[in-house]
Amino acid sequence: MAMGQVREGARLGAWAVVGVVGLAVLYVIGAFAFGGAGWITAPFRGEAERRENTVGSGEFRQTTYEQFFDLCEAVQNAEGTVQALQEERKAASETRKTQIDQSITALRATRIESVNEYNSKARQEHRAPFRDKDLPYRLDADAERTTCTN
Repeated sequence: MAMGQVREGARLGAWAVVGVVGLAVLYVIGAFAFGGAGWITAPFRGEAERRENTVGSGEFRQTTYEQFFDLCEAVQNAEGTVQALQEERKAASETRKTQIDQSITALRATRIESVNEYNSKARQEHRAPFRDKDLPYRLDADAERTTCTN
């Protein structure tokens, strides 16, 4: 075999490799250009769009901001009602005391639910930024009195 034939074979082999690589590159470019690879970015795009539709929404921000105040106020309302019932209980009849005790138990359960909901929302990454800076980071279910401003 002559040296010219070896060189010619190597040159043809190199062109074949360049041609295969070139076709692969064109295929990838075409897939992205015509949306064939859209499924690769779909999870990211869907998550970003969902987040923008919620967190980026002015209505969501305002509603979330108000929810924190409403939940904290619900806790305080339950505490105030329990305190009023305890005062009433001091002079109540035995029948009324039983009714008051049942009401206090229900109000304490409602208060705990409100505290847990407040704390749950305060931990949520997409809601926490919209909690007013004067509201507590979390509420204490065991506390006697709740303060909704720092």
